[in-house]
Amino acid sequence: MPELKRLQVGHAPAVLAFELANRSYFADSVSDRGDAFFAQFTERYHALLAEQEAGICAFHVLVAEDGSVLGRFNLVDIEDHTAQLGYRVAQHVTGRGVATATVRELCPLAAVEYGLRTLRAATADQNVASRKVLTKAGFVPVGPADPSHLGGKSGTWYQRDLVLQPNSAVVPVDRLR
Repeated sequence: MPELKRLQVGHAPAVLAFELANRSYFADSVSDRGDAFFAQFTERYHALLAEQEAGICAFHVLVAEDGSVLGRFNLVDIEDHTAQLGYRVAQHVTGRGVATATVRELCPLAAVEYGLRTLRAATADQNVASRKVLTKAGFVPVGPADPSHLGGKSGTWYQRDLVLQPNSAVVPVDRLR
């Protein structure tokens, strides 16, 4: 059974393999990372880990039993109990509910582990699958996203309140302290 894990140094080879194997698939719905991303992968990866250590971001990977990465689920720009959610899953697991289930799993984790109260996610209007994931995971559309945030594509911001979500396992943040 796949397991959601916080990103660690040892995940680097599997993350790189995941990004390379799915590069053209991802480019169909989000901006391509570009050749520089892959050429400077090690440096960028360590920079991500430093951001995570500083509490600016929290990066997660969905790891299969064989150690391969099935998806990446990131909480970025953590500030004032709010973060932006970004995610991508391998092409061979799309359409199976993997992204939806993992986003649902990440929401209570974000509240309990990181003290977040709100998650926001932007998705391009053409990315129907991502819009469905967000909606099924309890996010609601809250307004247009700036195309510069989505590689020039028009899109929508979605938001989920983690504290007031009915029927969830989220513990109110003030009870955690």
